Amino acid sequence: MLLYMSNGSAGTKSTPLHSVSVAGAVVREDGRLLAIRRADNGTWELPGGVLELTEAPEAGVTREVLEETGIHVEVDELTGVYKNTTRGIVALVFRCKPSGGTERTSDESTAVDWLTPAEVEERMAEVYAIRLLDALDGNGPHVRSHDGRHLLGTSA
Repeated sequence: MLLYMSNGSAGTKSTPLHSVSVAGAVVREDGRLLAIRRADNGTWELPGGVLELTEAPEAGVTREVLEETGIHVEVDELTGVYKNTTRGIVALVFRCKPSGGTERTSDESTAVDWLTPAEVEERMAEVYAIRLLDALDGNGPHVRSHDGRHLLGTSA
């Protein structure tokens, strides 16, 4: 079944209200998590970005992680779906394991680092830290909404 969310009345064409992004919760064997400091706003987040129209979610994750960090990944599983209610973005987060490459920055990242879960909580805003921490707990996929700054509710 295909669902189409729009800003128009039934039967009229219009622009979709939501965009879809993908992100990789990349977990190393030692439990450290891959994170980037974004070039546009200086915040620490998971590597990820907008899913291309013809791209499978898993392909989008591998592309985005490589583009932003230089790390190749193997996608394991979907660990969460996160909706930013203010910006209309639905993010799909996948747990991944590194499979090669070398850390490097890009036009979109000014730093790439492997963080402990405690460092994730210290450096990241709650709405991004929870995405990495959810990927570690094995109870997903989680479904959460936030307003860009605060979680609005949680469920597993």
